[in-house]
Amino acid sequence: MEVFLIKGDITEVECDAIVNPSNSYGYMGGGVALAIKKKGGEIIEKEAVEKAPIPVGKAVATTAGNLKAKYVIHASTMEKPAEKIGIDNVLKATEAALKLALELKIKCIAFPGMGTGVGGVKKEDAAEAMISVFERFKESDIKVVLVAFDEELYEAFRNALEKSSLSFNLSLATGSS
Repeated sequence: MEVFLIKGDITEVECDAIVNPSNSYGYMGGGVALAIKKKGGEIIEKEAVEKAPIPVGKAVATTAGNLKAKYVIHASTMEKPAEKIGIDNVLKATEAALKLALELKIKCIAFPGMGTGVGGVKKEDAAEAMISVFERFKESDIKVVLVAFDEELYEAFRNALEKSSLSFNLSLATGSS
């Protein structure tokens, strides 16, 4: 596994798939989901809703509409929209997204902070949980791009990566990956 950390907009990342920390219904009304829907188009939400319910700890893939990615992987972090969640949901959703990416033979997947928005998980806790999942898959042949939308999340990811056994690359701007 190759891990890259960038600061930027996940909807601008050039990867095979980007991850949407979704709710079980597939609705894309806020946070990362809304940004993905606004830039990628309504078709993404339509497909996600058609594939719902998406239980916490499961993931489904949809088209990426107008995005640079081929897929959006909707990994359910919460049952209902805007629900506060715990760290266990972050662990389950991160693993579900990564497993689906491997099943689809995706070479590059971009993750935002899982559960760090409306889910209410502290950025440091989410980053450590996500990195712990990646460590279990470090022998896989996939490129993971962690996309921090702000400096606080970037630092949380960087600190978690520095404590991990993963090798990683840093960049401050969104760009081709």
